[in-house]
Amino acid sequence: MTSRRTLLKGTLFGSAAALLPTAASASGGGSVLRLPAPAGPYPVGMRTVHLTDPSRTDPWVGGVRELMLTVLYPARSVRGFTRAPQLTPDEAAMFAEYASGRHPGLPKPGVVDWGAVLTHGHVGAPPLPGRRPVLVYSPGGGDSRTLGTTLAEDLASHGRVVVLVDHPGDASQVELPTGLRTTVLIGPPDPETFRTMVDTRIADLRLVLDRLGDLPLASVMDSCRIGLYGHSAGGTAAVYAARHDRRVGAVANLEGYLDLYPTPVEADRPLLLLRTDGFEGAARIESSWAGLPGPRVLLADANHWAFTDYGPLVARLRTAGLVTAATQAALVGTGDPAVTLAEVRRRVGTFFARHLL
Repeated sequence: MTSRRTLLKGTLFGSAAALLPTAASASGGGSVLRLPAPAGPYPVGMRTVHLTDPSRTDPWVGGVRELMLTVLYPARSVRGFTRAPQLTPDEAAMFAEYASGRHPGLPKPGVVDWGAVLTHGHVGAPPLPGRRPVLVYSPGGGDSRTLGTTLAEDLASHGRVVVLVDHPGDASQVELPTGLRTTVLIGPPDPETFRTMVDTRIADLRLVLDRLGDLPLASVMDSCRIGLYGHSAGGTAAVYAARHDRRVGAVANLEGYLDLYPTPVEADRPLLLLRTDGFEGAARIESSWAGLPGPRVLLADANHWAFTDYGPLVARLRTAGLVTAATQAALVGTGDPAVTLAEVRRRVGTFFARHLL
């Protein structure tokens, strides 16, 4: 069932697109858009998975709860296997519409060929032998799983299996086997709606953990080395999903509030906390993180969506004359997004390497 094409204030629209060398290459008609390449030693394979949970009713539209996943993993070889597109054609069309509506400073539909963006994941490539740590990712509220591609590909290229989870209903767009589904959220979510969103995401993440053994590539997943990470509302959900679940060995929270429930977060497993110095919710973030042990990182000259694929996009869009300095600052900060991306990759990768041995 396809929901209304409406806008959620406070969430980023879209996908990890491109390194755009010129304005001409950003326009439609054969443009080539590139994501930053992963830095690890292994090429990356990719599979897409559809999950259903007959035990739950979808809180947004009714019916059985459905999820879409992308599984990224170190590949033995990618020769002869094609790279996956970032978005399906229907997702790309919706993304372009949502982008310009949510952030007026971003390109209008038809200016950027979002459907031409390729990931570095090679569809169906054979996995590298061996059992690997598993990292499960939840995107920011209203965002689709595609926004986490760049960081996830880098983690996979260093030897992990990474599962990107879409949360239909609040995600800006996600294509299910039954068709395209868009966000049901209108305007900024009130506390009750936000609570429903996070509760749903927690249940989604636990479903994924329950079904890891049934997923493609289960044979190379080490169920004794599982980590969760997420951005914004996804970080909130990741931390709370790990509570009382001994399957999860470590959690990374990329600028998500931790004051949603009366019971404080337990410091019973390694927790990485990252935030930016430009996020308008910084005071609430700091308050909700008070007293929690573990590494805490402040990214200088950065803003909320610098954790996502939008980071490597915005500076190139500005160079191409397609966004202003103000738009860049509002989304990813005033610093160099490439520097921020490298720091996020290093911090998250090192954290999971240390705690998921």
